[in-house]
Amino acid sequence: MAAEPSRTLVVKVTAGAEEAERCNQGFTVAAAALAAGAEVSLWLTGEAAWYAVPGRAEQFELPLATPLVDLVGAVLAAGTLTVCSQCAARRGLTEADLLPGARIAGAASFAEEILRPGVQALVY
Repeated sequence: MAAEPSRTLVVKVTAGAEEAERCNQGFTVAAAALAAGAEVSLWLTGEAAWYAVPGRAEQFELPLATPLVDLVGAVLAAGTLTVCSQCAARRGLTEADLLPGARIAGAASFAEEILRPGVQALVY
């Protein structure tokens, strides 16, 4: 029996600490999908872009939630973590400011990822 093709999930998180539950949900779904064997690409936009900067995820607090730093680590270990290029520029961030393994890319790259066959995209 042939192995099932790998599913790909692209998650875009658009909120930061100002909407902690929505922000955390995107990270949680990305990490859970990785644990389930999916290929995962996590995109950070808006205030969520800060969580690709060293030390920022450690500052995030949400009672009864897995620590954001652990979720970021899971994505960096087994998936991809991308910060929106415009969002990074508006916050004065360059790739040198980001966690090792994180990257900056724009809307064209996001569109290319989500338009591939077999890809599911979610936005939080």
